[in-house]
Amino acid sequence: MANLNDFTFFVHVVDHHGFAPAARALNVPKSTLSKRVAELERNLGVRLINRTSRHFAVTETGKDFYRHAAAMMIEAEAAENVVRGRLAEPNGTVRITASVPTAQLSLAPILPQLALAYPKLRVTLHATDRFVDIIQEGFDLAVRDHFAPLPDSGLVQRRVGTQAKLIVASPLYLHRNGTPERPEDLDRHDGLLTSLASEGWMMERADGSTVSVSPKPRFVADESRVLREAALAGLGITTLPGKLCQQEIESGTLIRILPGWTAGKVVTTILMPHRRGQLPSVRATVDFIAERLVDG
Repeated sequence: MANLNDFTFFVHVVDHHGFAPAARALNVPKSTLSKRVAELERNLGVRLINRTSRHFAVTETGKDFYRHAAAMMIEAEAAENVVRGRLAEPNGTVRITASVPTAQLSLAPILPQLALAYPKLRVTLHATDRFVDIIQEGFDLAVRDHFAPLPDSGLVQRRVGTQAKLIVASPLYLHRNGTPERPEDLDRHDGLLTSLASEGWMMERADGSTVSVSPKPRFVADESRVLREAALAGLGITTLPGKLCQQEIESGTLIRILPGWTAGKVVTTILMPHRRGQLPSVRATVDFIAERLVDG
């Protein structure tokens, strides 16, 4: 089996995008890093990094190996934390992943406060709209905004908040087409929808009563910010999470229609591997986020 210390050297080289910066960060000679990574490649029988004096690039095999090696380092850190029992003050690195909209709307105001509250905590956020394998890619937790229930993935799930989806349109559209006074009126209006196959919206009132409506498809996008821009342009009526349109409603550039009704809710859930949730740093992070993402 290859020397596990070489796994660590390799991860640092990739994280720092080169041997020289990794050598400075680790305070070891560059030649030592180069030698150890070369020895790792020899033991594995594959090329992990293509490097010349001017070029540094991780191979596809190297990228796959990196994900597992990085996860190994995190597990080693977790084992050390448990043995040392560092319960007095959360510290160490917490790795979070979220979609770009969730990062911008929900986490951007919270994570700097988290870092200030726990000075020994290092917070790293990876915002991406691609599928992320939390375990394989070494994340401590993921924050997900979703409409439908999440599938059973074997991960710990903690629901930390909900926000209502509001029905909105621009003043220009309402001036041209009139303002719906009942949910049923939406059937004759232009709808900005998430899918052509969408059957419309299930409207819900505070007393629990519901009405299904089917506006005419005028514009389709599976991204809420695009639908918001389409609504601002006067194309039709859409439904948006409250956080995504609150400023526009307050400024008057969007009008909330049928204020006694909503079109369902967006649920925010934190997912994490079982072992990660036992770490004091992860527990503190999850609790901090949950306290601030209140239902709305």
